[in-house]
Amino acid sequence: MLPGLVFKKSSSTQHFQIGWVSEISRRLDAESFGHAARTRIADFLLAGMVVGPLTAPFLAASGLPMLPVIANIIYFMGVHVCPQPDMGVALSPPYIMAVCMRCYGTVTGLLITRLLYGFTGGRGFYWLSQYGWSGVALASVLMMAYPLELAAEVLGWWSFNNYVVTSFGLMTGLAWGLFTMPILHEWRRTPDDKEFGA
Repeated sequence: MLPGLVFKKSSSTQHFQIGWVSEISRRLDAESFGHAARTRIADFLLAGMVVGPLTAPFLAASGLPMLPVIANIIYFMGVHVCPQPDMGVALSPPYIMAVCMRCYGTVTGLLITRLLYGFTGGRGFYWLSQYGWSGVALASVLMMAYPLELAAEVLGWWSFNNYVVTSFGLMTGLAWGLFTMPILHEWRRTPDDKEFGA
């Protein structure tokens, strides 16, 4: 048995629970840590994913103390999440973005859906989570745009093109966001959350 993995069985279903995730969830659910705070943390992380890859080349090129160190941290993260970080756009030559445009397109799609969720409050026919398993299936199919395009490029069916990879990444990010944003930002709304814009 894996440490931290707990299997629970009820009369109708069997599921598993990961102990450390449950502990984090328990702490996040404490009354002192409300939904608005969780939303702000998620938005802060998304903002970091949007701004970080763009600023890394400028930080690296600045030559000022500590800024290249911050750029190296961003590049380190980019290398570990992007399958082709060496294909980033040269924003401040010779320094490139921390991720390729496929990954940045995905992040842009997530940003667009987060902004859309902020405007609509999760109301609209396009939020895929409201359709249950059909929404899961549609989101899964659309999210396959990224890996299928990557596979086609690696197999030599076409060469790397920033416009192509950005559009496939954007499609994946939009599908991912259209499915997950209502789940992430609506799951335990309280009347107090409305005053914080959550």
